[in-house]
Amino acid sequence: MPRPLRVAIVGAGPAGIYAADALLKSEVAAEPGVSVDLFERMPAPFGLIRYGVAPDHPRIKGIVTALHQVLDKPQVRLFGNVDYPTDISLDDLRSLYDAVIFSTGATADRELRIPGVDLDGSYGAADFVSWYDGHPDVPRTWPLHAEKVAVLGVGNVALDVARILAKTADELLPTEIPPNVHEGLKANKALEVHVFGRRGPAQAKFSPMELRELDHSPNIEVIVDPEDIDYDAGSIQTRRGNKQADMVAKTLENWAIRDTGDRPHKLYLHFFESPTEILGTDGKVTGLRTERTALDGTGNVKGTGKHTDWDLGAVYRAVGYLSDKLPKLPWDIDSGTVPDQAGRVIEESGNHLRSTYVTGWIRRGPIGLIGHTKGDANETVASLLDDYASGRLHTPETPAPEAVDAFLTERDVRFTTWEGWYKLDAAEKALGTPQGRERVKLVEREDMLRESGA
Repeated sequence: MPRPLRVAIVGAGPAGIYAADALLKSEVAAEPGVSVDLFERMPAPFGLIRYGVAPDHPRIKGIVTALHQVLDKPQVRLFGNVDYPTDISLDDLRSLYDAVIFSTGATADRELRIPGVDLDGSYGAADFVSWYDGHPDVPRTWPLHAEKVAVLGVGNVALDVARILAKTADELLPTEIPPNVHEGLKANKALEVHVFGRRGPAQAKFSPMELRELDHSPNIEVIVDPEDIDYDAGSIQTRRGNKQADMVAKTLENWAIRDTGDRPHKLYLHFFESPTEILGTDGKVTGLRTERTALDGTGNVKGTGKHTDWDLGAVYRAVGYLSDKLPKLPWDIDSGTVPDQAGRVIEESGNHLRSTYVTGWIRRGPIGLIGHTKGDANETVASLLDDYASGRLHTPETPAPEAVDAFLTERDVRFTTWEGWYKLDAAEKALGTPQGRERVKLVEREDMLRESGA
């Protein structure tokens, strides 16, 4: 009787778990069967949802329920606190599995090439998100001394950063934020948050729901300048062909025509302002210089030559995420992705790197919402299964599931399991119970490993 197809997935965020789900729903899962192991460098699973989504987004975190159902399947195992390639290499994975799927996502900040980015007070949004989400590998404190703050970018990450900066610590206390984050936010001095976009309202990448949520806080006054409401032929075409873009534009229009209220924290959404320089004195941020832009008829913009200097004490760059280069895999330095064809990793020669696949942001870049990775995973898994049916996968030396445990134990790797996640989950919920909170997230890696029974 043929043994089950053995697949390793590196990265246990939504993209990796969706790939596991696609494998389990395939015909191969029925006969001869599929066995999937997910390797995650964090002690806990769920990737972006745990460490990339703002804590005041419970609806988005509800996706965890669906991911839980996949990880509960007996054909799936989790090996947490295992780092690629430090703890396990591509050659190691090849010796244990028929195929390997990389779904490592994107966690670094994309570079913004303007003068002043290295000044004290200029921060990458990804680093700030990791801090307020309790990532174990970042500092426990964050400098929140500026009363006026800029956020560069008009995507959902920019909205998250702006909202966290503008809310009060007590507003966020009912969420799962750890004690160190709550203490840090209590010291936040920001009274004005300015979000800058290079193009117009029709080109903003906000989700309509995320945008509207800005206005739900009793402490945040959202302000839009009526002069920033402008459309050209390309913008009108975008609104007609994209329901979400139209909803975003309508929300911004409504905010632009209303009177300014008296909520204590002001959040300004600026459009047609392209950052050209972060200003500083004695090595510290003192402001931001932008150039006014104008629509060119196609939905794109051109500079007008008119510059404005904004008095600001900190700048957060939310201009996109970037994936880390994966050793032993080809790399496109411009896009920050692994070159592929339908999920198959493609070498510089144009050949498929045998039995090796990618899905999610490491494949297509950090675009789209979490749910968009499902279609991505389905395509990648379809390619893998086609190669399996055609006999194009390599044969591993030791495909038995117990060989993985033995390998990690021999390497002295302290790994966590899916059963360990249930223990960690229970421990975090127990911390929240006395405060009437759903959970309090553990931050220290050692604490997570202890509670997981690593």
